[in-house]
Amino acid sequence: MSNRSEARTWLPLCLFCAAIALGEASKAADPGHTAIDRRVAAVRDLMVHLERSHRLLVLTCWPPNLRYKLWQTITSELASATSIQFGAVEARHLPWHDRNQHQVVVLVDLACPHTDHLLQSAAHLLYYRVRWIVLHSNTTSAMGFPQGWKNCTEYAFLDRLPLLYSNELFYFCTDPATARHLVRQQYRLSATSPTDSIIETLGSWEATRGVVLSAGEGEPEGRRLLATSTRRQNFNQFQLRASIVMLHNETLNHLDDLHDKHIDTISRVNYQLTKSIAMALNATVRFTFVDSWGYRDPETDRYNGMIGELQSDLADLGGTALFFTSDRITVIDYLSMTTPTVVNFVFRAPKLSFTDNVFVLPFQKSVWYCTISFIILAGVLLTVVLRTEQRYAIGSGSENAGPRARLSDALLNVFGTTCQQGSFIEPKTTSSRCLILLCLVVLMFLYASYSANIVALIQSPSTKIQTLDDLLTSRLKAGAEDTVYNRYYFQHQTEPIRKALYERKIRNKDGTENFLPLAQGVEAIRQGYYAFHVEVGVCYKLISETFQEEEKCGLQELEYLKMIDPYYAVRKNSSFREPVRVTLFKLREFGIQGRENALLYTKKPRCIGGSSFVPVSIVDVWPALVTLGWGYLLTISLLIFELLWVRLRGKLLPTDAYFQQ
Repeated sequence: MSNRSEARTWLPLCLFCAAIALGEASKAADPGHTAIDRRVAAVRDLMVHLERSHRLLVLTCWPPNLRYKLWQTITSELASATSIQFGAVEARHLPWHDRNQHQVVVLVDLACPHTDHLLQSAAHLLYYRVRWIVLHSNTTSAMGFPQGWKNCTEYAFLDRLPLLYSNELFYFCTDPATARHLVRQQYRLSATSPTDSIIETLGSWEATRGVVLSAGEGEPEGRRLLATSTRRQNFNQFQLRASIVMLHNETLNHLDDLHDKHIDTISRVNYQLTKSIAMALNATVRFTFVDSWGYRDPETDRYNGMIGELQSDLADLGGTALFFTSDRITVIDYLSMTTPTVVNFVFRAPKLSFTDNVFVLPFQKSVWYCTISFIILAGVLLTVVLRTEQRYAIGSGSENAGPRARLSDALLNVFGTTCQQGSFIEPKTTSSRCLILLCLVVLMFLYASYSANIVALIQSPSTKIQTLDDLLTSRLKAGAEDTVYNRYYFQHQTEPIRKALYERKIRNKDGTENFLPLAQGVEAIRQGYYAFHVEVGVCYKLISETFQEEEKCGLQELEYLKMIDPYYAVRKNSSFREPVRVTLFKLREFGIQGRENALLYTKKPRCIGGSSFVPVSIVDVWPALVTLGWGYLLTISLLIFELLWVRLRGKLLPTDAYFQQ
């Protein structure tokens, strides 16, 4: 039994090895063997130059022995190729949802049926992230075996494909004039424009030398294959379409000057950067102007404004930077942060008395506890001393005659001494005089320290408003600049504190909302006790022109939207994504982006002279007035109670009994 089982185990393996050996023998006897090996060698030699390519997806009709040879060659000779996958010539096998599309190389053969339909169905995968190797074997031999590549003039089918700027589709062809085997790419700048395809000859292929890249001017032969965004930097005056958000029509007359640079500043900065992009790529640009960045309609799932034009393929470039939000990721591609500005609440720090009770701030809690303990202890000791004087009749004559000393009288006397009101108790002994003198000296130092701190605190600004919750609970009024994005973000907030801030500070009880023009909001900041939500760079320009020097001190910011710097954007899966992104990085590195921002944006004004003297207002003494009011109320209440008590006792008790009591 064991011998039979071993025979069954080894039999399939022997058959597999025999099939491989038979296939190798048939290849050796096959006159088309050289051409078949040429396919495998061409793919291998080209893969050597494709960096980041770790997965080869083969969608061909090749026979099993040729697939096996390709798998054997790729896995053994290419260290970078980690996997190879075979599939039928069907669009469902394309990497539509692969997270690593940039690592995929798709291999197809135009000689296989349905390959043309596969390429037409590939859509944006033809020019976005995925690389392609296209072969087209020439079947002209008598036995029908491949003998070489098609002539370069016989690839007219590729002209009908959307091989846009960013495509990385490589194909092999034979030059009819020189009979050399060439490696080529071709691309168009637009799928709808009648522009001719631009053909790039990357190099030649030889069976003995592999793929030899063409040498550029001043470059050695066989150089490293450059990225498409580096090779294709000349758009030949192709017209790009850019959409610009413009909130004020008057700005259209001042896009190239610095007049009223605080109006539509972010659009004017990115307008200049868009022109620089076109100049760097040797392109022209046509601008269209809209009045909104673009927000989604829940019913149609379409966007309006600038994003709507990108989504509808009416624009190639989003010419105004916009905030990064998750709902827009499916529609646009964010490229680079071009405008270092944010939208925050800007306000002048209120006086400390506006947020705190300055009358309890001079001392720490421990000092207050010690002071109160000292008053109580001094009152108790004074009571003991006074009662001792009265009990032992210390003193002479009638000076000791009078009511008995009580604790309340002693505490009231010490409290009056604390307030530097003097002592109404006349000490008669050395001990009582020492005690009162000690109270006067100690409490004098406390009173001097307290008074000095009060004066300093009244002149100090408050730093208590640091969060949105602090702003919500403060007595500051709030408003926002009347812009599209401010209205949208305030009205669509769901986070509890931000939503409450809109409902309690921005929206009034009568239904109106505090969305103000820029100049009016900045003036409200100058008047004080007002927080204005605005683009800070624009706001600081008006502040530097309208505020007095002392009014520029104490400016504070508070973040509401939780947004990073705005991004420049293009249409989702746009073929211009890489060249525009690389050009934006160059503009930033060369200082052009910084120059445009410095010309149009104003930094936070510096506090040079310091704050001026602030007169005392009702707000500063409000806690004292409240205490005084409650004291009056308590006094009147006790007076009424005492009068009622006296009348009640007069009615209940006879006169002689009353005096006896």
